[in-house]
Amino acid sequence: MLCGKGVVAIWNGISEDGRQDFYQWHIHEHMPERTGISGFLRGRRYRATDMDTHPEFFTLYEVEQFEVIKGEEYAKRLNAPTPWTKRAASHFLNTSRGLARVLSSEGPGPGGVLATVRFHPATINDEQVAGELSPLASQLMQAPLITGAHLCKSDEEATEVRTAESEGRTDFDAPPNWFMLLEACTVESLEAPVQAVLQHPMVRQAQVGRYSLEYTRLKTDSAAG
Repeated sequence: MLCGKGVVAIWNGISEDGRQDFYQWHIHEHMPERTGISGFLRGRRYRATDMDTHPEFFTLYEVEQFEVIKGEEYAKRLNAPTPWTKRAASHFLNTSRGLARVLSSEGPGPGGVLATVRFHPATINDEQVAGELSPLASQLMQAPLITGAHLCKSDEEATEVRTAESEGRTDFDAPPNWFMLLEACTVESLEAPVQAVLQHPMVRQAQVGRYSLEYTRLKTDSAAG
């Protein structure tokens, strides 16, 4: 299961010129800063496992309650980006970022690989979408080597808030609407659950990404990931 009731989900590419700096910044400044915010519980960064997955990176921050990512402390960080943040972000490509509520979360724990399925639902009735897709998350846990299935819905108003960190950036693509995160032990074991999501009549205009875990960050340097 995910650690909390809210997530910050970020898909992004990176230019070759900024790649090394991105890694150093993400590991040594950005993720420690984010997980240091009250209510932020865990950060994870993934990298694409195949050439068909775009953008290359997926980062997930899990927070105790959705209100944490609408709160003052997180806003202060976004409105006071460090010089390193500004430099690293200038190399981002095709960024899609969503502040989302976790509507359903199943599974015993994180897997080494993850599939993201971003989609638009067949109806604008959020309760109906959640009512039909939450049981699917439970059903997917019966597949071999699956360790997690999570249904999330972005909050459009919270996601669209502009801050000093996003000012002047031109790398943003459309934010996610709904998305499912599927965790597993192997890339191959993701395929049947991904297809089950894609074939569900509620799922339209889907974008699929397959990623492997690169780095996990908890609250302290000494905490096991």
